[in-house]
Amino acid sequence: MERKEKINKVFNSVWFVILIGIIVLLKTVLFYRSTIARDGKLEIEAIIGMMMGTSYFIAVMACFLSILPNRARIVVTVIVDFLISLLLFGDHVYYIFSNSVLSIAQIMNLQYGEEIMSTLPMVMQMSQILYFLDILILLVLGFGKIVKIEKQPKATKKQRIVKAIVALVGIFVFCLIDVSYVEKGRQKSYNKDLQIGDATIFGYHISDIENVFTMRKNTKYKEYNQMIQDYEKLKENYNTQYGQEMYSLQGALEGKNVILLQLESIQEFVVNQEINGKPITPNLNQFLKENIEFTNMHMQSYSTTADSEHSTITSIYPMENGMSFSRYYTNTYDDLFKIFNQKNYHTSYMHGNYPYFWNRGNVYGRLNLDELVLKEQFEDLSENINGDLSDELLYRQAVQKCKAYDEPFLSYIVAASSHTPFTLEGLQDRSKISIDVGKYKNTYFGNYLEAINYADYAFGVFIQEMKSAGIYDNTAILVFGDHNGLNMYNEELKDFLAYTNPEINEVDLKLNYTRVLCGFKIPGMKSVQIEKPINKLDIKPTLAYLCNLEDTFSLGTNMFANKDFVCLNNERIITSQYYYDEKWYDIQTGEALNREAIDEETKDRLNDYYQNMKTELEISNSISINNLLK
Repeated sequence: MERKEKINKVFNSVWFVILIGIIVLLKTVLFYRSTIARDGKLEIEAIIGMMMGTSYFIAVMACFLSILPNRARIVVTVIVDFLISLLLFGDHVYYIFSNSVLSIAQIMNLQYGEEIMSTLPMVMQMSQILYFLDILILLVLGFGKIVKIEKQPKATKKQRIVKAIVALVGIFVFCLIDVSYVEKGRQKSYNKDLQIGDATIFGYHISDIENVFTMRKNTKYKEYNQMIQDYEKLKENYNTQYGQEMYSLQGALEGKNVILLQLESIQEFVVNQEINGKPITPNLNQFLKENIEFTNMHMQSYSTTADSEHSTITSIYPMENGMSFSRYYTNTYDDLFKIFNQKNYHTSYMHGNYPYFWNRGNVYGRLNLDELVLKEQFEDLSENINGDLSDELLYRQAVQKCKAYDEPFLSYIVAASSHTPFTLEGLQDRSKISIDVGKYKNTYFGNYLEAINYADYAFGVFIQEMKSAGIYDNTAILVFGDHNGLNMYNEELKDFLAYTNPEINEVDLKLNYTRVLCGFKIPGMKSVQIEKPINKLDIKPTLAYLCNLEDTFSLGTNMFANKDFVCLNNERIITSQYYYDEKWYDIQTGEALNREAIDEETKDRLNDYYQNMKTELEISNSISINNLLK
């Protein structure tokens, strides 16, 4: 009985708020350790700063909660605890999936709830129950009538004055935090890890909410004329430094058909790799061996299929995951289809899903396409994998459509069978999977390899159908992965990579995460392997160069020129030698560069990379948010 009275005494006093505050702090520590600090690269000063900032936010929360009447204080404290727990849990799960945290801008993605829920089992961890353990204990105490909310006597004048002082202190401290933490983090808005490191996870979310109302104000360029001057300077700089071509291919595809084939979640590490004695991607391996293999193509953001498509057709960076298609789809761009239409190409886009998914019906419906082919426009819908038309059925029907087009034609075909959760649900003949994943069977990684192997089988069908239709020889085919399929720190993936490369380091893992498959068939050109970094922004200007088209606006550059760096939309930079993620790293060794030990020429080069990256992102964001190309 005495223990029950002690519990009730704590429960009905401000000590309950303090106790919950300490528990929330521990949950936040769990979040930091499981996400941005998990690679062990955060310096002790950053960790201390982050924890101090987090403590300030929790202290302010405790100040406001402590002045409430007893019943309200208890109920609101439990509600706040639950909401923070839910937020940290959501951020943790999303970070495992995409190496990023949630943004309020992604609320529009809730319309894809079914697809999101199908992925959840693959990104859940046992440790995540700790976010809700105290809530469960409180529910047990409450329903078990171990604790009882006591009625609080009416506050005296002195108590009201004390509460008013506490409230004012809380407001003052919150304003101080907003200036010292949130504002500091806001300056690094492109890189969420850095934002969280400077502003804490709570400061990041405050800044993210504020950004909804200040987004336009924060863009560098409000008018086209402002932007275009810096764009032309940037392009002139690139032409001077990187204008020399590795291969002289101007006009090599003039009058030829062009197919862009985007493959779901296919990372570069599966290429030319075996498991239990069998190649994972035999058909893609053969295609790459016979044609041009780009070994260093990177996705343009930690993001979605829609972002890959956006960057491919516009040559600018995507906004927050999927936002370019969901929120800014009414914008005008100098898009890929527009420049091909000007040379009388027959243009088409094909995907085996419905128009609502990633808003493709509206996005592509606004573009000057000759034919938009989504799921409803295909005749044979007899096999669907995870809700999308199977790759094999997609390819067989897509090739027949291409065969019927007037030549030359441009067709953008997007496959989806190797989409997360990689279970290949709906595949009618599993003998089309030709590998045995062994010890990885029934793991997320094992499912991924099987899905990639099926996607490769279907790609082989596509090539054979092209040849049978008589259009293979006169058609250029650019095939590429849209984005990563696996989390950077997936244990089975790390095990597999370590087997193929025992010397793998942290930088290798990060580059592997963003590097996707890329191969290019140019009729008449012999096979070659190109190792310089490229990304999706480079596709449009490259096709314009090869087909002798006028390209009036592209942030990317010709893939066959000698530009030696690419950027991601979260302020990462990848060069032939170096990798930038807040610090510069040597790719070969994985070690951070000692800025004091490197020569001035290298320092200048690294500074140029960084400044060019900032300019590209400022131009791209301004175009998207302010519709500057309208």
